Amino acid sequence: MKKYVIIAFVTVSGLFSVNAMAQSKVGHINAQALIETMPEAQTAQKSLQAYAEELDKDGKGLIDEYQKKLKEFDASAASMTDNMKEIKGKEIQTAQKNIQDYQESAQQKIEAKRQEILKPIYDKARKAIEDVAKEKGYAYVLDSSAGVLLVSPASDDLAPAVKIKLGIK
Repeated sequence: MKKYVIIAFVTVSGLFSVNAMAQSKVGHINAQALIETMPEAQTAQKSLQAYAEELDKDGKGLIDEYQKKLKEFDASAASMTDNMKEIKGKEIQTAQKNIQDYQESAQQKIEAKRQEILKPIYDKARKAIEDVAKEKGYAYVLDSSAGVLLVSPASDDLAPAVKIKLGIK
């Protein structure tokens, strides 16, 4: 008898959970488009661009130095001894390597700065999406900006509600 009660309880619980799963709401949002409309993102983009230009300006000094050494070498190569040509050639290679190292370092710095600046913006957007999903009873929200989902059941676009939550027109 006790077995039958447990089996009945499990069956009824299973039916309720299937019923609850069948009623799960699914929504979607283009998170990238949402973030691009946020004023903070536009300000961050300008800040990143200024930072990149500043690094680029510093790198131009290395390029100018390289070009100067190359012109000097070309102009006086005919009168140089083989030993001097080798020394000047190594200097030019070193200057070229310095440029490459600087460019790699600058890219890493820009990426680190991008992560630092955009993280609070992404967090704010995610919080707003989560809040809207909770308020409207959505169990799942898919990011349509990734473009990975090829087929899905009909869902609601949450972008207008999230924009209202963030105060974006």
